[in-house]
Amino acid sequence: MTDGNEQHGASLIRFAERLDQACHRLAETSSFAKFTHSAQVLEAARRLMDQPGGVAAVYERMGALKAAGIFSGSDWENPHQLQPEMAANTLKLSTGHTLVLECLSELWMASVAEGTLESTVLSSDDARAFLARVLALNIQLIFGELGEAERVRLGRNADLVRSHQQFILERIGFDAVVEELIGEIWRILQQRPIQLDHVKAMITSVAAYLNSNESGVAMTSTRGAERLISALYGPTRGCQEDPGLEVFATRLQGMDEQTLRNEALGFGRAMHDTGLVSPYHAVFLRFILDQAPDLVPSTLGLSSTGIEVLACYSTLVHTLIREAVWPETADAVYGLAGLLERGVLYSGPVPPALWRQIHLELCSEAVRLLDAGSQGGAVAPRTRLLAGVINVLGRPLGMGQGNNPTCQSARALSMWSTNDPDYLLQVVAWAARDNDVITHFEGRALSSAALAAREQPVPLGDVDPVSAVAVPHLDDLYMEMGRLCVGRGEDPHKWVNPEFHGWWVGRGFAIVVDVASGNLVDFDGFARRFYACYHPLFNGNNPVIHSQPAGVAVTDSTARFVGWHAISIERVGFDPEGLMRVYFFNPNNDSTQDWGNGVVVSTEGAGEYYGESSLPFEAFVSRLYIFHFDPRDEARDVDVPEEAVARIRAMAVGSWAAGRQAPEAGA
Repeated sequence: MTDGNEQHGASLIRFAERLDQACHRLAETSSFAKFTHSAQVLEAARRLMDQPGGVAAVYERMGALKAAGIFSGSDWENPHQLQPEMAANTLKLSTGHTLVLECLSELWMASVAEGTLESTVLSSDDARAFLARVLALNIQLIFGELGEAERVRLGRNADLVRSHQQFILERIGFDAVVEELIGEIWRILQQRPIQLDHVKAMITSVAAYLNSNESGVAMTSTRGAERLISALYGPTRGCQEDPGLEVFATRLQGMDEQTLRNEALGFGRAMHDTGLVSPYHAVFLRFILDQAPDLVPSTLGLSSTGIEVLACYSTLVHTLIREAVWPETADAVYGLAGLLERGVLYSGPVPPALWRQIHLELCSEAVRLLDAGSQGGAVAPRTRLLAGVINVLGRPLGMGQGNNPTCQSARALSMWSTNDPDYLLQVVAWAARDNDVITHFEGRALSSAALAAREQPVPLGDVDPVSAVAVPHLDDLYMEMGRLCVGRGEDPHKWVNPEFHGWWVGRGFAIVVDVASGNLVDFDGFARRFYACYHPLFNGNNPVIHSQPAGVAVTDSTARFVGWHAISIERVGFDPEGLMRVYFFNPNNDSTQDWGNGVVVSTEGAGEYYGESSLPFEAFVSRLYIFHFDPRDEARDVDVPEEAVARIRAMAVGSWAAGRQAPEAGA
């Protein structure tokens, strides 16, 4: 009987020969026909990579495959323009030839990184950095067990992708991946997002690897990881070895007053240092609520402002803790700290609205939407929603739209939390209790329940509980307002945004694109008006009082137009270097983005508050296409330097506005 290893060896040789033959035929194909004749090569490569040792066999043939023109006519023909974020998603979400091309591209880059092959457009260091980033983003494919979602999406390709990424890792080395991954985690945490499941998964994967016998990573590479891991799994001396929640709860019973005080301070420091909340933190907070309530301020890391608010509303805050803070909802601890520091409870309607939320009975549709986005566990849907409300009130700029085209509604929830928190609580109550949000458009009442009757809302993924319940209603209402504006001949945002978001939205409206043609319209006048309304040195030093909705033309790292996107302008001012910047909220979950031609969105280091994005003033205006303003506040006869307007126009025309006919001379 033939040995199993011999069978595998024979299969490997057979599939390798088929790939060689297909590669030879492709090499003899004319250059203009290579893309259409590459299917046989890609299928042969996929079959070979499916075999044990197959990825290594394909790696050895990358020189021949590249020379034969396997990448000709595809996006992978220009490796210096590829983006690791898109590559990582391609490995997780794509199938067929697209997936195989991505695998081959990375194997070719690994050859360049190792010096086996040479490239005229990509250096060894650039190739290594690209692959390290992809590996960092797909770390769970290598070290973690695939979740149900990954198993369903990858299907038969799951083993292929895992073995492929493990092979790349062997060539690149985990040192580079650890550093990249740690940096990625810190970069995301700096934005203080509400949704942290993916970040916690990455931290867990790093912790598992560093604790494995295979880990040989130098201590200098893991200092940042140690802070992250300890913040999540052992932030204090009482739980530093991650003993388990039950053991920790037993230990608390035997701690004296000073030890408990030290634990409280440790939890508060770790939370504010990283933005992470350990499940041990929730256990501790619930314990001291009964045994040592005077330690609550230290456990939450409160300043004098937060302490004063807590003293005024201690019964309400204690009830929120008892009802909403559990190990499964530990992130609500950070949200509660933010809620107190913001002084939201001093707004008269908010405390009674929170009492209503505490006792709110959820309708079946709200439960369905919450359960669809839940990770499971023993926490009831109403508890998850209450914890979500606390998080949204405590971190308005931590809202995110997830992987959903819902930037308008995510922005609205953030703006309401900032400007009108009692209205936010009213919307949540309507959606969660009544399954119907009522709003008005130009005096006409609109019911989300009536609109949803046409089609049942699809549950959202990767969003916080408030968004899961409220956004389907808000999206229907927003779309209906847009439909009511059809035929007016202008951009519907002019009428929809003030009615949808609130009274504070400026009734003045500026747009730089003709709705019918898509061409630029009076770009220079548009830029000068934004100076007159928002630049402190040109508008009489008039600050942004309420965040204002605006729209940007998003571009990729090559400055190519991607699409229109909703943001809100939070403030305008000098950064620490004396450069005037626009600080804005981006509902996209990751706000650090390269928009091409040197326009790189910043989220830290330039005076941003947690959750804010920022750009230099001119760079921001170059990507802006609509904004609101109060006509009474607009400065008159503003003398904006011509050279500044020319620079902004050049940045716009050199990116998203390329090909859009501009009436200005020289545009």
